[in-house]
Amino acid sequence: MTEKVLMSGNHIIGEAAIRAGCRFYAGYPITPQNELCEYMSEHIREQEGGVFIQSESEIAAVNMVEGAASTGARAMTSSSSPGISLKQEGISFLAACEIPALIVNIMRGGPGLGNIRPSQGDYFQATRGGGHGDYRTIVLAPATCQEMADLTMDAFDLADRYRTPVMLLADGMMGQMMEPVVFKEPKPRDYPDMFMLRGAGGGKSHFIRGLLLDQLEEEEHNWKLARKYAIIEQRETRCEYFQTEDADVVIVAYGTSARVAKGAIKRLRPMGMKVGLFRPITLWPFPMNELRKLSEKTKYFLDFEMSLGQMIDDVRLALQGYADIGFFGRPGGVVPTPVELANIIEQRYFKNNGPEKRG
Repeated sequence: MTEKVLMSGNHIIGEAAIRAGCRFYAGYPITPQNELCEYMSEHIREQEGGVFIQSESEIAAVNMVEGAASTGARAMTSSSSPGISLKQEGISFLAACEIPALIVNIMRGGPGLGNIRPSQGDYFQATRGGGHGDYRTIVLAPATCQEMADLTMDAFDLADRYRTPVMLLADGMMGQMMEPVVFKEPKPRDYPDMFMLRGAGGGKSHFIRGLLLDQLEEEEHNWKLARKYAIIEQRETRCEYFQTEDADVVIVAYGTSARVAKGAIKRLRPMGMKVGLFRPITLWPFPMNELRKLSEKTKYFLDFEMSLGQMIDDVRLALQGYADIGFFGRPGGVVPTPVELANIIEQRYFKNNGPEKRG
């Protein structure tokens, strides 16, 4: 019988990573992800070959991950919003060198140092690359502790499959909350030795480099990466539909916001308001086609975020004018309640912009 355990979100990510074969972790303390760092410090070294390093900085941590992953180790780092900003150059290097790794961001209020409350203000940073150059990063956004466990394991598999960094994007509330989880059986790793640095030995020298001084060589490398990203966009979108079959209004939300949205929907449905939820699980690649298809029967969408509106750009790109789009969000670490969201939908959107007002 599979064991169900009660753990906090940060600990769940750490345990799932270790079970998935992560054997190298480097990080630097920052709230609200410190429990993840602490968990890795205690448990990864229990594994054969397991290495934990509390680095001197976030910049050092991501570059240590790049070095370990280039030798074939499953490697990860984690931080919270300001720390992820410092890791961006290293993430760009990982993408350029096609090195698989997991980066975990437990978001907090910003900009700047902000505060340690949960926020979703890092959507732009996560989905638009964040660092320099033409690159993309797969971004997975769990909404439950069970998904934190499952998507952490999936992230390592995706990183290996496409030889790319993958980001797990959650927030301080998800990192701290506790829920029962069942850890699934990890898949056997499938990552060819030809991509691992093992030393020249008696054979041909093998190296990894991100500096391409010839501009035509650099251009071709960018086109190669672009072809890979196009394949990821075709194959790896994930989303959840919640009561969208008959919905007059669909809320678009991810992570903690999606949990709040489900609470609001459960309040509104008994009042006769047909409200549903579309939840992107991959923030990049964003499930454009899946959301656009909903506009065939639903003509009003409400983008709901714990920010001033960042995902709404992708919502607009997906819907392309085929439906009306509204927005509600609160920034800086404020978490709206289901009652607050339900009131917003009822008062501002249903009465002013609902289906009955559009004939």
